[in-house]
Amino acid sequence: MKTINVSGLHELKDAASLILQEFPEVYVYAVKGKMGAGKTTFIKSACDVLGVMEMVSSPTFALVNEYSASDGSPVFHFDFYRIKKLDEVYDIGYEEYLFSDNYCFIEWPEMIMELLPQKYVSIYIEESDDESRIIQYGLVNE
Repeated sequence: MKTINVSGLHELKDAASLILQEFPEVYVYAVKGKMGAGKTTFIKSACDVLGVMEMVSSPTFALVNEYSASDGSPVFHFDFYRIKKLDEVYDIGYEEYLFSDNYCFIEWPEMIMELLPQKYVSIYIEESDDESRIIQYGLVNE
């Protein structure tokens, strides 16, 4: 795992850009962290890097939001915080998203770990007392 230290949420775009550039062939990003750590803000930043023009917001109740990158390809944003059973994930047809070779950013991936593809980028965001963030990330290739 590698580490990036950012002094605040305003630096997440630089971190997202760095991570996306480091893994150009990987499209699934599992973003973990406590409530309020900056998961949604990180994903908004990644979408900004990809040229998404729509308003990016956490799909807490819808489970998945779809945006368009600057090249017209879809970008998917998942929030599995409220998942009670894996059947809910099966019902949305998760395979069509996660195995589509389109960007998929997942908040609360802990709820669906066994459904993730063999290869994805794991990101853990930890907030410090001074509101800086420590971002640990790396490629998972099982």
